Amino acid sequence: MTLFVGLGNPGSQYEETRHNIGFKVVDALVDKFEARDISKKAFEGELYRSASTLFLKPSTFMNLSGKSVEAVKRFFKIDLENIIVIHDDIDLPFGAVRFKRGGGHGGHNGLRSLDAHIGKEYIRVRIGVGKPLYKSQVAEYVLHDFTEEEAAHIASLVSHVRLAAISLLSEGLNEVKSTYSLKSIAGLK
Repeated sequence: MTLFVGLGNPGSQYEETRHNIGFKVVDALVDKFEARDISKKAFEGELYRSASTLFLKPSTFMNLSGKSVEAVKRFFKIDLENIIVIHDDIDLPFGAVRFKRGGGHGGHNGLRSLDAHIGKEYIRVRIGVGKPLYKSQVAEYVLHDFTEEEAAHIASLVSHVRLAAISLLSEGLNEVKSTYSLKSIAGLK
């Protein structure tokens, strides 16, 4: 069983924010796979299933995402190497896409929570959302909507990451890295 986790915050006020790009990709995957909703209160999130693939959007808010992922992981007995987390990354330029297994949380509160609850050796799909000028602006920056110029690229960026995520079901991480990694939004065709 494979679990895709999109990180984000619940609520319409956060829907278009940089922090919620992971939710957008999971929504696109749920649509593509025509996954059915199997959410339960104990999962603390929206959980969808298609055959042996699960898609999760934690409803715990970003800094407690690990609680939701841990509950689903335990219930379905999912191995850590079969968990794929899709999230925003301020250390990458807008539109960059990177893939890796394990690593640090880089100050990302969602990843920090996951690391504490399930360990670090899950696959990460990192989507660049750019960076504010000052470190003190990070929280405000990720909780704001994309600019109009960035928003024009979101649909194609989400589509690209959705294809990469689907490829992770049948191809190795290195193969997916070489096919789908992007340095910036300019890499999208």
